[in-house]
Amino acid sequence: MKTVLITGATGLIGKEIVKACHDQNINVHYLTTSKSKLSTTDNYKGFYWNPDEKEIDSSCFIGVNSIINLVGASISKRWTNSYKKEIITSRTETAQLLFDTIKSNKFPIEQIVSASAIGIYPNSLTHYYEEDEKTISNSFLGQVVEQWETAVDQFSSLDIKVAKIRIGLVLSKDGGALPEIAKPIRLGAGSPFGTGDQWQSWVHIKDLARLFVFAVTKNLEDTYNGVAPNPVSNTELTKAVAKTLHKPLILPNIPKFVMKLALGEMHILLFESQRVSATKTEDAGFEFEYHHLESALLDIFS
Repeated sequence: MKTVLITGATGLIGKEIVKACHDQNINVHYLTTSKSKLSTTDNYKGFYWNPDEKEIDSSCFIGVNSIINLVGASISKRWTNSYKKEIITSRTETAQLLFDTIKSNKFPIEQIVSASAIGIYPNSLTHYYEEDEKTISNSFLGQVVEQWETAVDQFSSLDIKVAKIRIGLVLSKDGGALPEIAKPIRLGAGSPFGTGDQWQSWVHIKDLARLFVFAVTKNLEDTYNGVAPNPVSNTELTKAVAKTLHKPLILPNIPKFVMKLALGEMHILLFESQRVSATKTEDAGFEFEYHHLESALLDIFS
């Protein structure tokens, strides 16, 4: 039976990936910085690590064929200078610790499938981004993803296949952006941001989890966009959430400067526009269950 090591397994996306692994009879080893989250069952076993101290229980790699790398500090927290550093190091230093441990112990890992983000693509209302895009966003998010992917790419020097999944707006009822988008709408105070024209390349969390497991079972390598085939504008997203919740939208659009005052530099999360292609992902043989936003929202809010 295949065994996969997951970093970030106890987070929003990680929990869904664990379920998807178990659905495919894949054993899960996971790394956690919290000793209280360690547990051992037949198909789910935890191991402690402390990347800040370069400490890791190397027995986590025993019997493991593939790694799913999700770990990284949340970007949905105010971007102070110190926290911006943490966002980057929580991705690069953890990857480095995995790399160094595998190399020094010569563990026979065959593949790493790492999370990445569509924030690497420049802000554009007109461009349709595919994975071979060479231009990198000059935003902080662009810097984060570039350094993150570079840290993961080095695994190929150990003859490990590297797959990177660039994640878009993840739709889930249990966390992430969607509950925050829905909250003011439920109160009758929802509204699009800015012009509302900015593209939102989204994905249902169940499809995203299935995509990671698909990448493992098909032994994929290279870069893939983890987004559904039909991106929408911010206005379309807001209207679709309101319609699903049976709530009216009566307020004017929220100006950009208001959110900049409230959120600081992090406000770009609401206003950056990336229209991202899922063609390469589908051409690899992956079939999305949720192609269109309406069906995804109905599933989540039902």
